[in-house]
Amino acid sequence: MDKQQMTVDEYLQSIEIRQRNIENLLLSQKSVMSFDEMAIYSGLSKSYLYKMTCTGGVPCYKPNGKNIYFDRKEVDQWLLRNRKATTDEIESQASTYIVKNPTR
Repeated sequence: MDKQQMTVDEYLQSIEIRQRNIENLLLSQKSVMSFDEMAIYSGLSKSYLYKMTCTGGVPCYKPNGKNIYFDRKEVDQWLLRNRKATTDEIESQASTYIVKNPTR
């Protein structure tokens, strides 16, 4: 769509979308994130994230006992835990098990 054909509202909306995309890219480059940044980065709601920090469900830091911070590398590892195997991997494991453990 050409700028001349866009309404002012549409143009402002496209700028806002681009700005959010740029902010998200910059956020992914930080090594330490605040609570709000972590909520955006992980896609978790703030209430659920707060619950996870209180119960020790997510790795976090409270250097002064008030503000909560997160290490991006630790968060990435935490987000990628409990990997679900693909169908091919499960079939391969099943085949290997059958070969190693023939029925009698």
